[in-house]
Amino acid sequence: MANIQVNKTAHPFDKPRLEALLNRRFFYAPAYEIYGGVAGLYDYGPPGSSLQANIISEWRKHFIIEDHMLELDTTIMTPAPVFETSGHVARFADWMVKDAKTGDVLRADHLVKNVIEARLAGDQEARGLATQPKSDEADKKKKKKADKAKKAAVKLSDEEVAEYERILATLDNFSGPELGELCRKYKITNPDTDNEVTEPQEFNLMFASSIGPTGQHPGYLRPETAQSHFLNFSRLLEFNNGRIPFASAQIGRSFRNEISPRAGLLRVREFTMAEIEHFVDPDDKRHEKFHEVRDVALRLLDRDVQASGRTDVTSMSIGEAVDKGIVANETLGYFLARIYLFLVKVGINPDRLRFRQHMSNEMAHYATDCWDAEIHNSTGWTECVGCADRAAYDLTVHSKKTGHPLVVREALKEPIVTEKEVAEFNKKLFGKTFGRDSAAIQNAVNDFDEAALLRFKGELAQGAATITTAEGKEFKLTPDLLTIERKTLKQSIREFTPNVIEPSFGLGRILYTLLEHSFWSREQDVERGVLSLPAAVAPTKVLIVPLSAKEEFAPLVREVSSKLRKAGVFSRVDDSNTSIGKRYARNDELGTPFGVTLDFASVANKTMTLRERDTTGQLIGPIDEVIAIVTDLVQGNIDWAEACKKLPAYDGVQAID
Repeated sequence: MANIQVNKTAHPFDKPRLEALLNRRFFYAPAYEIYGGVAGLYDYGPPGSSLQANIISEWRKHFIIEDHMLELDTTIMTPAPVFETSGHVARFADWMVKDAKTGDVLRADHLVKNVIEARLAGDQEARGLATQPKSDEADKKKKKKADKAKKAAVKLSDEEVAEYERILATLDNFSGPELGELCRKYKITNPDTDNEVTEPQEFNLMFASSIGPTGQHPGYLRPETAQSHFLNFSRLLEFNNGRIPFASAQIGRSFRNEISPRAGLLRVREFTMAEIEHFVDPDDKRHEKFHEVRDVALRLLDRDVQASGRTDVTSMSIGEAVDKGIVANETLGYFLARIYLFLVKVGINPDRLRFRQHMSNEMAHYATDCWDAEIHNSTGWTECVGCADRAAYDLTVHSKKTGHPLVVREALKEPIVTEKEVAEFNKKLFGKTFGRDSAAIQNAVNDFDEAALLRFKGELAQGAATITTAEGKEFKLTPDLLTIERKTLKQSIREFTPNVIEPSFGLGRILYTLLEHSFWSREQDVERGVLSLPAAVAPTKVLIVPLSAKEEFAPLVREVSSKLRKAGVFSRVDDSNTSIGKRYARNDELGTPFGVTLDFASVANKTMTLRERDTTGQLIGPIDEVIAIVTDLVQGNIDWAEACKKLPAYDGVQAID
């Protein structure tokens, strides 16, 4: 009786029903709502805050503790020169278009995607292939969408369908002007007004601010936490005893001034990120723990498949993907596998999770390879984690700008002895002869490779040689200014700028897609919604339900609550006077995985029942035994099937001696 099979797909997924539940139970809500709210800003209520905190706790255990990462907590407000150097001021932008008549702003790629998807859906309907909703309980929002779909029910030619599918598969690779060309070619207009849209313009997503009372120090709210890792690299390296590889990690707020945030928690202007910067030797991107994840199978959508206009995923082990060069290196592969394991652990459906490789045009300016963990939800595929090989870009540009060497100095086990041509300058005479141009001339000579330096040496031997500086100026050098000799050099220290592998998590997106993946309705009653959240992340782990409000129950409730607390299990007491069924039903909506019931037999016999959320199956046993079992369940030491072997099923009747 306790181990009941559950049909979670008896009713189709109903987004308005989920949104109503999340709103009613205050998982999250629009910020400043009584002032009318601001798009893209949300407040988390008690269950949403707990869910996020539990996801963060699991993230910290899975990544920081498991891989001995160095955790940071750095400032949000950032001086402008940092983002000017990193390239964010010039490049951190999306393309926007405006309604030619109303001036409404739309994000260009989202506009193209939504219109083309609507046309393909209309084609399906016109061909009689559209899926009919099984429920007739559609609300106004659904009806409005259905009316729009009817309007759009136009049959397309097979060639048009193929072209539209190709555009969707490669959309992330389109530049701004190319998006504008798509709007013109396919007559894409603002769906809300049918008005034409303007040519795409770049819009920088950072929130500008100023530091200090006079505003003399321009700044930005950070759009990512990453830059502070790079600026603190020297301190982190020293803390790690001068050794790499190592990883730093940070969980914190970031801000992006999104063009038109319309997708709830999937596109917001303030959000919590969790980011890792793994510093690695550019000549050795192996990972010492790669063997532990080599057999983890991932669903991969590589850039070549996308470039051909398809979206077929290939399932393969990460070991095979690295061996074949589909994933650039072991360290990148290690993190892709670890990202997968984390997402599945917190409750993401692995069948609705894929890793998509960035195409050339969409690749961040610093990246050499990048994969997004995309999770499927009611709006389509959404990027929730990015994992990029940032190469040495960030450390190099910040070092060049500040003059602070962000490098690793590594003692070689065996010194490297080399013979090479070396240029030596007569600096005193050089300065007198060339003045301000001296440094530029010396840099030009030092930039020569071995072959060029040998040629230059030959020209000097003839009496003089001409050199051109980076600025294009020509100068004549003579042997009294410069000598080039072959020398034996002994190198005992290797100095290099490490590369960076960066997994970056959008926690709000993970939280929302988890809620969608977890939501279903009871087969016998569509109004009874359930969130099947894993115990590890559920806001409340155990509900304590006393059957009566009589005073004799109070000591027992206190005892059970105290014992669960001491076991590290977060519980809540529901002693309201509604029926026990209603109390459990409203906590099923909150995702509470387990419940214990105290009745009159509990007072007499010191027993209690244990209920599991999804199956509604119940077991019974002595209070201390039930607490031990539920503690093991919450900590993941056993599953419900194992619990059913340890305790007898409850048949609905407890005898009172």
